This record gives sequence, C-alpha cells and structure tokens, in this order.
Amino acid sequence: MSKITIDRYDLALLDALQRKGNATNATLGEQIRLSASQISRRIQRLEEDGVITGYVALLAPSALGLGVTAFAQVILERHGNTANETFEAAVAAMPEVMDCLSVSGDCDYMLRIVVPDLATFSELMLKQLLHLPGVARIKTSIALQTVKQTHALPLDHLTQPSKSSKRVRYAES
Repeated sequence: MSKITIDRYDLALLDALQRKGNATNATLGEQIRLSASQISRRIQRLEEDGVITGYVALLAPSALGLGVTAFAQVILERHGNTANETFEAAVAAMPEVMDCLSVSGDCDYMLRIVVPDLATFSELMLKQLLHLPGVARIKTSIALQTVKQTHALPLDHLTQPSKSSKRVRYAES
C-alpha cells in the first residue's frame, strides 16, 4: 500500500470541501490561496488516492417528513460468513437503514434508522427486521433530540506527531 502525502493545502482543501462540497474551484482557491487549476489538480489527486470518495447533498430529514431516528442493536443467532452476509445484504436493501456497522461488545450490528413516524418504525421492526434470517434479538433506542450531528471528519491528528505508523503522511509545505 503506497503512502499518501497530505500537506497543509490539502488539509485546508479537505476541510473546506467537507463544509461546502459544492464550492467552486475558484472559491476554494481564494479561501486556500491557490489557483483554481491547482485546486482542481489537488482534488483529482485526492480522488485518485481514495481520500475523497464522493460528493453528496445533505438533506434535512425533518423537512422531508422523516421525524424519527432510531438506533437498533442487533444480535445474530449464529456467527459466520453466511449468516453475516445474509443479514448484511438484507439490511443494505432497506432504505430506512442509514448506517449498518459491525461492532464489538454486546451486539453484532448497530443500525441507524430514519423513518417518518413511530408507526412506520414499529412496522419496520415487526414486519422486516425481526424476521430477517439469523436475527436473535434487537434492542432499540429512539433519539429524542439531535444534540450534535456532523459529517466532517476530524483532521487535526494529521498535523500531530503520531506514535503509530499511518498510511497518510502529513508533509509541511
């Protein structure tokens, strides 16, 4: 695996793109103090290196009538490639499941689910999730209030000396 070098301009660019992904190269260049063509080349390199994996528009769930966010801790009956793959494929096909993480601890998977209301959540749980092959138990929690939600990854660690080796190397410029 080759190392990726990230300099201070790349860090500033990544930070700016996380906050406003639709900014023009000219706007980004003014903010970071590089030309639009330099911004374009850096973005292309970061995409090719797999640092930037895509672009999206973030939608407001409540504005679209999606008022309930729930978290489900799923425990499977058995463990193994077949059981996990079957569960993962079924969950991947459910648009209400926003995130599915394989986790350590008291459960096997953690799901973040977004639906219009509690009746829809109940139907999803009782008619779909609980009937998936291999599911032993599901423990759920309903979010009462969003205190913090961000999609911007922390980048400060890239400028700090590290005790462990990293695939990403920070270079001063």
